Amino acid sequence: MSAVLAAFREAYAAALRLHLRAPNQNTLSEGYELGRRALVEGVSILDLTEHHFRLLELEGLGSAPDGTDRSEAALEFLLQTMAALDVATRGFLDGTRRYEQQRSRADDLAGRDAFRTALVESLQDGFFVVDAEGTLIEVNSAFGALTGYGPDGIPYPLPHPWTVEDAPRYPDLGTEAARFVMPIRHRDGRQLWLAVSTSSLVKPENGERVFVGTLRDVTAEHDAQARDQAVSRLATAVGAATSVVEVLTIGLEELRRAVGAEAAVVSVWPSHTAGPELYVSEDNPYTAAGLAPHVTQPIRRRGEAETTGGESRRVLDARARALLDRARLQPGRSMFAIPEGESSSEGIVAPLGESGDSALWLRFAAPRVITAGDWALFSLLVGHLSLAVQRARNFDQARSTSLTLQRAMLGPIELPPRFSVHYEPALPPLEIGGDWYDVVRLEGGAIGVVVGDCVGRGLSAAVVMGQLRTAARALLLRGAGPAQLLAELDTVAARIPGAMCTTVCAAILDPVRGLVRYSNAGHMPPVLAEPGKQGRLLEGGRAFPLATFDIPRRPEATTAMAPGATLVLFTDGLVEQRGVDIDDRFVELADELSRGAGKLPREVADSVLSRLRPSGGYDDDVAMVVYRQPPPPLRLDVPADARELSLLRRALRSWLAAAAVPHDLAVDLVSAANEACSNSIEHAYLGGEPGRVQLAADSGVDCLTIEVSDTGVWRPLPADPGNRGRGIAMMRALTDRLDIDNSGPGTRVRMSVKLTAVSFSAAGRM
Repeated sequence: MSAVLAAFREAYAAALRLHLRAPNQNTLSEGYELGRRALVEGVSILDLTEHHFRLLELEGLGSAPDGTDRSEAALEFLLQTMAALDVATRGFLDGTRRYEQQRSRADDLAGRDAFRTALVESLQDGFFVVDAEGTLIEVNSAFGALTGYGPDGIPYPLPHPWTVEDAPRYPDLGTEAARFVMPIRHRDGRQLWLAVSTSSLVKPENGERVFVGTLRDVTAEHDAQARDQAVSRLATAVGAATSVVEVLTIGLEELRRAVGAEAAVVSVWPSHTAGPELYVSEDNPYTAAGLAPHVTQPIRRRGEAETTGGESRRVLDARARALLDRARLQPGRSMFAIPEGESSSEGIVAPLGESGDSALWLRFAAPRVITAGDWALFSLLVGHLSLAVQRARNFDQARSTSLTLQRAMLGPIELPPRFSVHYEPALPPLEIGGDWYDVVRLEGGAIGVVVGDCVGRGLSAAVVMGQLRTAARALLLRGAGPAQLLAELDTVAARIPGAMCTTVCAAILDPVRGLVRYSNAGHMPPVLAEPGKQGRLLEGGRAFPLATFDIPRRPEATTAMAPGATLVLFTDGLVEQRGVDIDDRFVELADELSRGAGKLPREVADSVLSRLRPSGGYDDDVAMVVYRQPPPPLRLDVPADARELSLLRRALRSWLAAAAVPHDLAVDLVSAANEACSNSIEHAYLGGEPGRVQLAADSGVDCLTIEVSDTGVWRPLPADPGNRGRGIAMMRALTDRLDIDNSGPGTRVRMSVKLTAVSFSAAGRM
């Protein structure tokens, strides 16, 4: 037994004896202090308990001398002594329990981290964690497979290495909590599209905001959607085109943008003998390989060569021409990359359609690898363009057929002088309808004009129109007047299905006498405008449309046409417009004609159509005939001074326009008259008194004359005129006939030209 334990036992025995003799609170406190001493000195509970019961048994302390039982007091002292030990024991147990709990929690967290790591690595989607500065601090293996930047390269600060600099701006990974699709540049150079989903979290231990997210490869879906959109844009763009030129003008631009090509070229061989026509759309006209440098619009049409400044340069180099020539003979829907057999391609070539007469060449800005998705896109786009070209060719063929029919039915190809006509159908592209006009030369210099409008539109109305126009022409040539012509057309229309209610205005013009006779079968009234005056409606001679009522006698009216007056006959499509009073349209027409005395008939037609055209185009067919009555003769008398030449030229030019002389012929006549006036001013009064020069111009039905006269001296041309003396030769070359009379006082130079028929296209304006 140790000395410490022996001393403790002695102290315990003494305290117990004292407590048993007189139990009180002080003795109990002594017991508690012994318990604390036992805790400090390392006395075990077993030693304490054993010593307590031995004292009770050996020394008989359990009973008092008088026999009283003191076991209850002894137990109270023991428990008080053990109270301090109990507190210490319970504290130890609590600490042990907490330790075990913490140890268990640590083991659990370590297991969780391992599980989280395994879970993140098992994800097929890329996973990433980004700190508050936008730096990727954790990625999984799938992230590395998608981007080429895996866990070994952590961290990845801004700017991230996979960012595509030239792409539209997208949020950087981990800078926003959002869902979006963004392009990236893989470490191997490929461009991919990734669907990104990010969320924002706050760390509880320090309040730091971080982002976690996933990403997956959606390149295939993006490319498929892009292909569908590109094909849809191309199909929509060329859907309304009705000619090959229009299809290729629109389609090549859209095709080039869709595939990222620098240039798109289509070569079309119109025949086996002619060279190809080229349709070109390019980004930079100076860098497209195979094309000669030139400045041009983005789309243009050319033949085998261009000529600029007298020099011809080849449009395509020999290699490009050979590629296109070979491609057009390939089977339809085939295409191949150039150069063949290489990993990177400069472009592709393909036949366009299946007729073997056209081919397409797409040139990339830089060589690139063509993927399976690219081939699918190219095939779809070229297929749609081929179909659009074929459809346009069908339209062209239908248009050509309709124009041929129209030229045969509509009216003459050549018109008398001072006429212009315009025909505009409401149903393009066939360009044919039920409105018509006809202009017929008659005996004695008279001219017959007929304008009509059949009920309906399109080909069925055109069939009726052709029959009525032919009958009206025959009646004019037979000598029928306007009223008689319409009366006999009543009988003809009654026998033609669909001809009932046709409206017609027939007129016979007498340019010499300045008269117009006309009769109107329910048609729009002609409009006559004298120079500088408001146009007026010719409302005489009106009756019902053809084959509607039995009319005993159709009326006829006669109106004088002042010199220089403009007469317009037209169909109702010109002036009828939904929601607009027709009287207001007549006012607009009359007002426009009041300003047309100094314009050519073709220019009058243009100005009328421009002013009256509705914003959405005409609802009905439009046929219009414009006639200009010869103006009054021009008479000018000016001093023989060179400063007067500009006045003479301006006056003559204005008069020629009023006389409906075409611009080219007017330029020749002004030059010839200027030369004649210059000769008179320079030579007639040389060395004498200043004189005067007279210029007279007169327009007949088919002939125009200009006469220049003076009262000076005729000076014959010297034998050797030197560098001068070419004036007479020039005047003779610019006119049909030149007469010079110097027999009397002064000299008279008379120049005349024959006014030829006016050629025009039956499908449009003259």
